[in-house]
Amino acid sequence: MSARARKALASGAIIGLVAMTATYLTEPWEGTVNKAYWDRLGSVWTICTGETLSVKPGMVKTDAECKEMLLERLENDFHQPLTRCIRGFDKAPLGWQGAMLDEAYNIGVGAACSSTAAKRARAGDFKGSCHAMTWFNRAGGKVILGLKKRREFGDANRMGELELCLEGLR
Repeated sequence: MSARARKALASGAIIGLVAMTATYLTEPWEGTVNKAYWDRLGSVWTICTGETLSVKPGMVKTDAECKEMLLERLENDFHQPLTRCIRGFDKAPLGWQGAMLDEAYNIGVGAACSSTAAKRARAGDFKGSCHAMTWFNRAGGKVILGLKKRREFGDANRMGELELCLEGLR
C-alpha cells in the first residue's frame, strides 16, 4: 500500500478530484514554468503547467495564475469531457478518476476517451483500466522513462498514476 496515494485520496475527499489531481499528479510531473517557452517535442509554445492553449512568445504568468489556469483546464477541458465519454465517471473510485484525469491532460481527452483504459472502465473493470493506462509511455515510438514512471509507480519524489489508481481500488 502506498502512503502517498492514501494521503492524496484523503485530501481528495476534502479538496475534490481536480485539486487533488493537480496537486499530486499533474503539477509534480509537468512542472511549472512562468514564462512562455518553445517546447521542441510538442513543437508548440508552452507556459505554466504544460499549458499550450493560446500561449504566445513573451507571455509571463504568476504562480497563482498558473494554478488557476490548470484547475480551470482540468475541470472544463478534461474532467467534463471524461464525464461525457465514460458513463458514471464521477461515481468511479477517486484514485481511478485522478489517474484518468491526469492521463487525459497529458495525452489528450480524445485519446483518453477512445483508449482501452476507458473501454475497460465502461465495463466496470477498473483494475484492468488502471493497467491499460500504463501503455501510454511512449513518445516518438520509444518508451520514455519519465512517462513510464508517471504512468506506473512514480519515483522518489512523485506519485505515479498506477500507484494512485490501484490504491483507490482497495
